Amino acid sequence: MSKTYFLGLDAGNTVIKAVLFDGAGHQVAMRALDGQSSTPAPGHVERDLGELWRNAQEVIRGCIADAGINAALIAGVGCAGHGNGLYLLDKSGAPLLGIQSLDSRAAGVASDLTAAHGSHLHALCLQKPWPSQTPTLLAWVKQNQPEIYERAGTLLLCKDVITYHLTGERVSDISDMSGCGLTRMPDAVYADELLELYDLSDAKLLLPRLLAPCDIAGHVTADAAAATGLLAGTPVIAGFFDVVSSALGSGAGRPGDASIIAGSWSINQVFSAAPVVDPGVFMVSAFGPSCFVNIEASATSAANLEWYVREFVERGQHHDDPFRYVNSKLGAVVPTGDDPFFHPFLYGSGQGAEHRAGFYGLAGWHGEGHVLRALFEGIMFEHRRHIEALRNAGVSFDRAILSGGGSRSPHWPQMFADSLAVPITVGEARETGALGAAMGAAIATGHVANYDAAIALMTRPFAELAPNPAMKSHYDRRYDIYLDLTAALRGFWSRLQSEK
Repeated sequence: MSKTYFLGLDAGNTVIKAVLFDGAGHQVAMRALDGQSSTPAPGHVERDLGELWRNAQEVIRGCIADAGINAALIAGVGCAGHGNGLYLLDKSGAPLLGIQSLDSRAAGVASDLTAAHGSHLHALCLQKPWPSQTPTLLAWVKQNQPEIYERAGTLLLCKDVITYHLTGERVSDISDMSGCGLTRMPDAVYADELLELYDLSDAKLLLPRLLAPCDIAGHVTADAAAATGLLAGTPVIAGFFDVVSSALGSGAGRPGDASIIAGSWSINQVFSAAPVVDPGVFMVSAFGPSCFVNIEASATSAANLEWYVREFVERGQHHDDPFRYVNSKLGAVVPTGDDPFFHPFLYGSGQGAEHRAGFYGLAGWHGEGHVLRALFEGIMFEHRRHIEALRNAGVSFDRAILSGGGSRSPHWPQMFADSLAVPITVGEARETGALGAAMGAAIATGHVANYDAAIALMTRPFAELAPNPAMKSHYDRRYDIYLDLTAALRGFWSRLQSEK
């Protein structure tokens, strides 16, 4: 009897992955490819949309070849992608501009919008303006690059570009569009009054057709089939904001479930049947009827470790497995109260675009292991700060699922459990974003009935870690110092920013 397979695509700020799963969610094959980012000006982070599609073609074709299956057995395709940023096609459908969610060019526009309409915007979309937010970036383009704004034909998000090339359909989904502040909540629909507040009333025609994540957006075209090896006519769903997809692929998604994603971004989210309405919460994403995820997030997680590895460990190719090296150095250190600290603000902070990273409290007896422990701990503390914002808004949970690259560290999951004082589960799937997208395709094609059924059939726990009570006071004390240090440096960071 022939098996049924589902293809999940995961398009991040750098890497794009194609992962094939069987009907029970077991990974069959995977291909990944790094993309290139450019920095045409300070604070600008852009990508070539043509390269994004070329890389997607390569990984899809390679994944199918590695699996050694007939593409006709792939019942559906789903794509997840990083949220926010700004991806524009021109009026003919050709690539125009790709701005990634690590971009900070629109910090001034975000501040102006917040001062003028922040409360009103939050009341409508449950989100305040921030530099990498899609409408904030579009407002920046309108103000600073009017010639590009005039040429724009369609506003998409990262994964929508791939869906467009696969199907020819210019669509997005409610999880991504609510996550970028472009829909009125809780009904998750476009609203003229929202565009007016962003000063984007004339951008209404740029918005793509809006679907639920598991709606079929279209089918693989003949051209896309020739380029990727997929079978023409294969259904493609609208897809997901990757934080939602990663949570689903890790096994979270029911009301009360908590998902922590230690990836490039620090993602901390709790699912609920109704959205939390609190200005202290970063954003709320909707992905179905009575399906909401309350999110606290910033670019303050493993992207900092990736920077360290790239700049200091991989130089000269001295280490065949740089992350194993990092974990071994950290593991050799016994934590003490006067260990150094690290602020994970290499790419800014939701508390202020002027925030900068730094190591503090270093002494001559500290080695690389102490530096790495400070980096791991600082990233974990920033996750904890986000989680406390959710708790302060009335969101509660008694356990959490950790995913993302950081979940595979032999140290990070236990650090999270000890500091948060809750059990931490690590899901079996490594490629949770792609699995969540594949689960959406399984729902769309009738393989499973709904999200609960998909989670039950297609996800499994890999490890469960109980908190060590002996470490709680250690982390509580250091977390308080970490927050005090953040407050003390705000004046320095602001002065540094003003003297550019």
